[in-house]
Amino acid sequence: MIAKRKLTEVHEISSLQNPRVKQAVRLRDRRDRDREQLFLIEGYRELLRAGENRYPVERIFFCRAMFQGHNEMALLAEFEARGVPLFEVTGPVLRKMAYRDRPEGLVAVARQVHRGLADLPDRDRPFLLIAEAIEKPGNLGTMLRSADAVGVDGFILCDACTDLFNPNVVRASTGTLFSVPVIEARSSDTVSWLKRRGIRIVAATPHAEERYTDVDMSGPVAVVVGTEQYGLSNLWMQQSSCRVRIPMLGKADSLNVASATTLMLYEVIRQRGLGDAAV
Repeated sequence: MIAKRKLTEVHEISSLQNPRVKQAVRLRDRRDRDREQLFLIEGYRELLRAGENRYPVERIFFCRAMFQGHNEMALLAEFEARGVPLFEVTGPVLRKMAYRDRPEGLVAVARQVHRGLADLPDRDRPFLLIAEAIEKPGNLGTMLRSADAVGVDGFILCDACTDLFNPNVVRASTGTLFSVPVIEARSSDTVSWLKRRGIRIVAATPHAEERYTDVDMSGPVAVVVGTEQYGLSNLWMQQSSCRVRIPMLGKADSLNVASATTLMLYEVIRQRGLGDAAV
């Protein structure tokens, strides 16, 4: 539970021309996010999870009139106690920075955190999700949410097409971007890393003969998914330990990649007997 504290030092901003406001607005563009290695976190739930996971938040802008609950001030007090600068802004200023149509009154600027394969935690029976060239931010964010729900040891984003720090990724993930160990790597490096560690590579594809429920995923496993339009690359198809499909009984030949990923991940925890513990 968030402790109740009063704010002791708040800076006020009312001008749209303020340099800090202008910088936050620029971070809606990927080029500026990449150049400054910063990004925006918008919303109470997202900022709460960033705080819970000690993510490096640089500053927070807030507008009390837009708050949708009663816990925002306590959350801000927690960040202030950690030395994060707070800026109270007017409605027009907050809306200028916000990405959503209906802002919740909280927008933060945070430092991008990048991890490589060497940063993955060491586990006896690793459970990994690998996504190759995912194109839509909403799908990527939803996949992060599912990865968090089943407790994966790592989410490896290979040959990324979508910016991990896109505001729509943060939003769709409901802040689980900050709780899941996300790794950025090339597919070729990831395949070599998995094989050196004896981790089974299970590739999801509509063209497989085996159903995903018929394959043993109770041991060290990496579930690999690709784009909806093109599927997995030849590298993953050739280097996989097995290929699996999700049965399709209707007219469509495949599921949305985020939906397919969720089914695959929950099958892993079902086989591992973790279903009851995860509820």
